[in-house]
Amino acid sequence: MPSSRSRIPEATVARLAVYLRVLTGLADGGRSNVSSGELASAAGVNPAGLRKDLSHLGPCGVRGVGYEVATLRDRIARVLGVERSRPCVLVGIGNLGTALADYAGFGSRGFRFVGLFDAAPDRVGRRIGGQPVRPMGELDEVVAATAATIGVIATPADVAQSVCDRLTAAGVRSILNFAPVALNAPAGVDVRQVDLSVELQVLAFLGQQRGATAAAALEAPTVEVTA
Repeated sequence: MPSSRSRIPEATVARLAVYLRVLTGLADGGRSNVSSGELASAAGVNPAGLRKDLSHLGPCGVRGVGYEVATLRDRIARVLGVERSRPCVLVGIGNLGTALADYAGFGSRGFRFVGLFDAAPDRVGRRIGGQPVRPMGELDEVVAATAATIGVIATPADVAQSVCDRLTAAGVRSILNFAPVALNAPAGVDVRQVDLSVELQVLAFLGQQRGATAAAALEAPTVEVTA
């Protein structure tokens, strides 16, 4: 077991989260063992890359046998810090925020919303996923009472920075930002950006590139070889 999570590269941490998801599904399906090839394929990586990632955890598998699903799942969960429930707060209860708040999958992955917040009076008081939507004025109190250290921002871009400032001032130290804007956070605060429009643009480019390659292949002249 590594002595410090900070020694694991961020890209590896992201892949460990994918392995955890796959292993959880296998365990739920009753599987007891999985080969490195099968796990790598399900996670979308190559077996060599998988073994390199898992080497950060110490000895894990047995040559010719593979990995014990439950053991590896639990080890990755401990390294990622999701073996226990993590309290989170969510700010911005529009369409995206509502969908996030109502998604039951977070709970099974070790995350639970302990506070939902919005500045719009017509949204305050609604119940989503079993939680009431609270006014922003209660943010500090809820963060302190629940020891929430993770905040999710699903607001419009023009208010996302002020929300980030409010969250960090309240004691939140990790932020997942869905607003399409880069945030400036104090030292010691981790920010992860999820810009859905950028991801769609990347997919559009890849699709265009794939189409251009196929078209070029069809237009390439055929060279007849004679004996």
